[in-house]
Amino acid sequence: MPTPYRNAAWIGLWMLGQACLLPVAQAETALDARLEGAVQTALSLNRVLNTLAIKAQVDGQAATLTGEVENDVQRRLAEDVAQATRGIEQVDNQLHVNPQLVEQPLELKAYAQRLEDATLSAIVRSRLAWSTLTQQAAVEVNTQDGVVTLRGKVDNAQAKELAGVLARSTEGVYMVNNLISLDSVAMAQARTAPAEASTGAQPNDEWIVDKIQESFRFSRNLDVLKIKVASAEGMVRLSGEVVSAQQKSIAVEIARQILGVRGVDPDLLKVATKVEG
Repeated sequence: MPTPYRNAAWIGLWMLGQACLLPVAQAETALDARLEGAVQTALSLNRVLNTLAIKAQVDGQAATLTGEVENDVQRRLAEDVAQATRGIEQVDNQLHVNPQLVEQPLELKAYAQRLEDATLSAIVRSRLAWSTLTQQAAVEVNTQDGVVTLRGKVDNAQAKELAGVLARSTEGVYMVNNLISLDSVAMAQARTAPAEASTGAQPNDEWIVDKIQESFRFSRNLDVLKIKVASAEGMVRLSGEVVSAQQKSIAVEIARQILGVRGVDPDLLKVATKVEG
């Protein structure tokens, strides 16, 4: 027959277990809310969708879409947008097609485009600031309807070319107008002056890894989740898998131009082999 002391012990253990489960449940709820916000934001930034009529709910890694869209094309697009959101593995598309749905007001579409353009400009500026060649370049970045315009002066042709490449390779950019000019006076001074060692502090390895991973994430056609980055005193090692030799070359070049990188070893970054069916 259980004693009162034994019953009290069991009750205490049960209460301790419940207390341990509470933070886990709270963390899961917070993660769901964050993912839900990310899906809803991705939907709202899309110029085609009427996001006022779409509701996203997230449970774990599964998103459920409810509401109305104007046609099957928009229904599929909403599902693709949700599926592309990082952290979402499954989408339950419960959207109904309603041809009579009133189009999203033009003001809201224009606002969403302005947000997207501002985000693209910020990404391009960041990538320029992280690069050895363009970190000190006085380059102005403006974006309108996905078209990026670069203006300013640089002291070497490589910096101008790299600025254009970084902008063009950024996910979401449709076109780049590279109006950067070469400063002939600065170029002449650079040719005659002896090369000086960088006076800035060497970025630490954590910063280098973070910026390389961010640059991978912002670049089109690179699956950052399949590329691992490590750095030891600026010597970067890439590992993982890419789908082609071209992607491997792109990953190496992106890593090489980041501030603080002294060398890149891509030997462990493998190109996926095609399986013949």
